[in-house]
Amino acid sequence: MNKFLDRFFHLSTLSIALLTLLITGAIFGVLFEEAKPAIDAFGFEFITNSKWAPNLEKFGALPAIVGSIMSTSLAMGLAVPVAIGVAIFLSEIAPEKLKNPVGISIELLAAIPSVIYGMWGLFYFVPIIRDAFGGLGIGLLTAGIVLAVMILPFMAAVTRDAMNTTPDILKESAYALGGTKWDVVKDIVITYAKAGIIGAAILALGRAVGETMAVTFVMGNVHKIPSLITDPTTSIPVALANEFAEADEDLYFSSLFYLAMILFMMSFAVITFAKFAFLKRGRSAK
Repeated sequence: MNKFLDRFFHLSTLSIALLTLLITGAIFGVLFEEAKPAIDAFGFEFITNSKWAPNLEKFGALPAIVGSIMSTSLAMGLAVPVAIGVAIFLSEIAPEKLKNPVGISIELLAAIPSVIYGMWGLFYFVPIIRDAFGGLGIGLLTAGIVLAVMILPFMAAVTRDAMNTTPDILKESAYALGGTKWDVVKDIVITYAKAGIIGAAILALGRAVGETMAVTFVMGNVHKIPSLITDPTTSIPVALANEFAEADEDLYFSSLFYLAMILFMMSFAVITFAKFAFLKRGRSAK
């Protein structure tokens, strides 16, 4: 009986694991099938072309690809150091009476729907950026800030949990040897939790790459590579959200699926590289 249960448990978990691979393959298959007319029409030039004119049946994904990469990079650059700082404060510095209220507040922020962040950014950050830099205030910089604010609570909460796993005996030993608070945080806590911190960054990166509604409000949906960080531009999720309902021609419709397939492959490639390169390096550094 026990052997039967063990065998059943093994097959059940294996089936669930294989199901995730099957779902991933099915998603890619649908994207490829719908994108095939655009692939046949434009080929690789679709990725390198910057012209997007549906009325002329000219489609180029380069501005959307560049916008996705730049907005995600800007968001990660802003969010990662702040998230690590918040996690350090909550795990090592904050008094006990502050840890729970602040920690719960961060977790609540992580639960806010992304559309709320987009609406907030439109009415809060856009006027600030407009007054500070001129223009409309809608553009790459505003989108990057909104994305950073959106992923910050999630990354801070996961990073804090990773830091809390550091054994007390390691920290106490460092203090006993004369280490300061900074020494303990830098050499013990961050080193021990490095894999968790990198994992949190990877998860935040995955959310930022494919985020749609938070940036749709503030990015501008202009198919043009920005010359300034404050210029309006677009990203692949923003283009899909704004134009999918308007795609009344077969080639237009297929080009949007081509964009979606590129986003799928970008997300898969970036997260796979980060997981196998940086996360492995973080674990080996322990």
